[in-house]
Amino acid sequence: MKTLLVLSWIVMIVVSGCSGTRPANLGVTHGMLAPCPQAPHCVSSQSGNASKRMEPFPYASSKAEAREKLLTILRSMKRTQIIALEDAYLYAECRSAIFRYVDDVEFYIDDEKKLIHYRSSSRLGYYDVGVNRRRMEKIREMLDKSDFTLR
Repeated sequence: MKTLLVLSWIVMIVVSGCSGTRPANLGVTHGMLAPCPQAPHCVSSQSGNASKRMEPFPYASSKAEAREKLLTILRSMKRTQIIALEDAYLYAECRSAIFRYVDDVEFYIDDEKKLIHYRSSSRLGYYDVGVNRRRMEKIREMLDKSDFTLR
């Protein structure tokens, strides 16, 4: 019984320590999301690094419709919490199922270019085993399958 109690206490400490602190550099500055860190746990449609770069989501609808569709998709994803919602910016935190690691996921809707830019980055650790890339591919797939019009 004592061993189980100690093990439970250790697991609680480990799990609660996996969320990290929300980065201070999130948001949009002069049309740009924060750059990805050096660690390979980040992807961005605005990255100059080929290993971290993914194509933005083009859209043909209004900015409001694009934002609403993106919001609907994010709300349908497990363990995803919308943190900030502005006219052209959306920020969510996504938690892993077991250890509750937090990934910071941001979107910037550039209505002039009709592109949704994004950045998805693990808050802690070094490798993410491709989780952030797969998340953005899944969102692209969901946009493609919806009534949302990609160009």
